[in-house]
Amino acid sequence: MAATAGAFEHVPSASPGLLQLLRGAEVFAPAPLGVCDVLLAAGKIAVIARELPALPPELAGEEHDLRGRRLVPGLIDAHVHLIGGGGEAGPSTRVPPVGLSQLSRAGITTVVGVLGTDGTTRTVADLVARTLGLRDEGLSAYCYTGSYELPVPTLTGSVRRDLVYVDPIIGVGELALSDHRSSQPTLDELLRVAADAHVGGMMANKAGIVHLHMGDGLRGLDLVRRALDTSELPPRVFHPTHINRNRRLFAEAGELVARGCSVDVTAFPPEDDPGDSLYAADAIDRWIAQGLPVSRLTCSSDGAGCMPVFDAHGHICAMDVGRPTTLSDTLTELLARGHDLAEVLPIFTSNVAGLLRLSHKGRLTPGADADLVVLDDHGHIAGVIARGRWLIRGGQTVVCGPFERSAS
Repeated sequence: MAATAGAFEHVPSASPGLLQLLRGAEVFAPAPLGVCDVLLAAGKIAVIARELPALPPELAGEEHDLRGRRLVPGLIDAHVHLIGGGGEAGPSTRVPPVGLSQLSRAGITTVVGVLGTDGTTRTVADLVARTLGLRDEGLSAYCYTGSYELPVPTLTGSVRRDLVYVDPIIGVGELALSDHRSSQPTLDELLRVAADAHVGGMMANKAGIVHLHMGDGLRGLDLVRRALDTSELPPRVFHPTHINRNRRLFAEAGELVARGCSVDVTAFPPEDDPGDSLYAADAIDRWIAQGLPVSRLTCSSDGAGCMPVFDAHGHICAMDVGRPTTLSDTLTELLARGHDLAEVLPIFTSNVAGLLRLSHKGRLTPGADADLVVLDDHGHIAGVIARGRWLIRGGQTVVCGPFERSAS
């Protein structure tokens, strides 16, 4: 933490609202820092200190009293269908796109967009456009190239070129394995995609990961294990998601992290019948109880993704839709169960930022992006700041997207 002396010496003068002084919150960075003041300037965290002096009048900023609140990094959701998912039961089952406030109400300040089953009527170009739109609306937004299928649908005709030339694209996803909706990739095909993602990521200084949709198939993570056995690719390239969709897959994922991979739990809607799956909070509970490395675990919402239930013949017999708010709901539930905030918070913040190589995200430290969430006594979202701008204040939405209803 910075010292208080000369705290504002190098802070530039700013128009009203650009400078924010947050007073007296219990700060988790995600490690606990105690009760601190936090100064935000020009979309960045400028100073964190035990007590800061009042803002000089010439700096024209705002002060906010957050005593009794907890202040944490903005949540990072690495799996949202920004232009909508679904379509497995015809055009009428295409899920609508995600609006800004759907994300901000979940405490999400950084989001990564994905295509799912449908890489035909939905395109990487549409996904990139929506990603750029969310940036204009105030969030930090990225996306993956590709979808469930092979060959990988891209914007430039090449996975490597997409990563090198298209700014928001940081990896490949969500490529489907062990699922009847996948392209049934071979080991060689998976290795070729992963190699292009890895090298493209190196060339562009991006994550270069392959975000893998895991289905219910009996093969589970077999292709990933074989890829690690037979190639020189670093384990971090492979990021399987939905690992809590059944207990067998969850057990495989627990073994896979010992080889250096990170894996992702999905925050399924709580009203879904869990069957053989594990709700996200239950999966994280079990992960911690088994002594598995929390640093290798992330959690995402699958927001706006269709969550169909298939019969033995591949026919849809029920469906639900993922919601971004299940991400913050999972964090709230973990706190209600008695988990320490500092222990579980990295699963939603710094772990994701590290995997995605977003060095200015996921932590509260001077120089980092001013993405913060205010939590009330019960762990619910009371405020959201994205890039230094309030999106949620006092539990109310204060900024909406251009096609959403006025702020409520």
